[in-house]
Amino acid sequence: MTEHIYQNKGKFTLENGQALHDIQITYHTAGSLNRERNNVVWICHALTANSNVEEWWPNMVGVGLLFDTSKYFIICANVLGSCYGTTGPLSINPQTGNPYYHEFPLITIRDMVNVHELLKNQLAIKRIYKLVGGSIGGFQALEWSIINPSLIENLIFIASGAFASPWNIAFNESQSLAINADPTFKNNHESAGLNGLKAARSIALLSYRNASAYNITQRETEPDKMDSYKAISYQRYQGDKLVKRFNAFSYNTISNAFNTHNVGRNRGSIKKTLATIKTKTLLIAISSDILFYPEEIKLIHQQIENSKYAEIESFYGHDGFLIETKLITKLIRGFVEAKQIESCKNKK
Repeated sequence: MTEHIYQNKGKFTLENGQALHDIQITYHTAGSLNRERNNVVWICHALTANSNVEEWWPNMVGVGLLFDTSKYFIICANVLGSCYGTTGPLSINPQTGNPYYHEFPLITIRDMVNVHELLKNQLAIKRIYKLVGGSIGGFQALEWSIINPSLIENLIFIASGAFASPWNIAFNESQSLAINADPTFKNNHESAGLNGLKAARSIALLSYRNASAYNITQRETEPDKMDSYKAISYQRYQGDKLVKRFNAFSYNTISNAFNTHNVGRNRGSIKKTLATIKTKTLLIAISSDILFYPEEIKLIHQQIENSKYAEIESFYGHDGFLIETKLITKLIRGFVEAKQIESCKNKK
């Protein structure tokens, strides 16, 4: 995939009334836009991912793969508040000449989607053939289908929700407490709060997998061991791994944005809002996901008239949406191809 940068000049008003200025959007593309401009596949990434889908979703982008670069124009934009090129807490505030750090405002999922809208308009895209999102990427995809309902032909929603549940928010708050317990986080420095970030990642991992997965993959083979447990090494390794590529400011910012997700906010209700979605929708749940339970996704399916529900049996919990690529590919292909056949029959 190829990286691009778009600088949107001027004022961008956030949902809470505050504003950012001269937003930068970093995005990646692959493939080519066809003459009809109707072959766009837009992928919304999850919390700590970047806009290069090939890096974090292996075996999904390329010739012959689900997101076939010989057929589709693939786009993924780094979200507002992140640290991979789009405006975030470590970006320079053009009004002060200094990084935002703690002064970066509260952003919401709707703000992220409205930034996607800026890029979509810049690229003169009138229609998205497939809009795909997992986890917080699913938040974005679902919200976008409400903000701009005529834009999307097929909505693919994976391991996500219509709102941030109390369970979700509790996990995020535990991570925020860990970051804020790091005394360095009060400092205005890019390396502030890294020990807290390491602890936060350790907490998050518990929600990305589940007890069964840990009890198998981190099982000890030495019954007399009294230290150096596999589970401890794994948690520390994953924390260190994130610290090398992310920062505590962006992590806090995006986690807080996650908490704001509620498609029914200022729209009457979640149920009423979901019922307005007419886009052809595939909702994929993961059987062992403890962050977004299948029952929650089934309720969304019941409210979206033109939707199909599918459930993946996976050992990997929430992380299954990144790992079970063969199953996800089969489901999405089957859904899109069935819709194509149905469309052809209707035309006859």
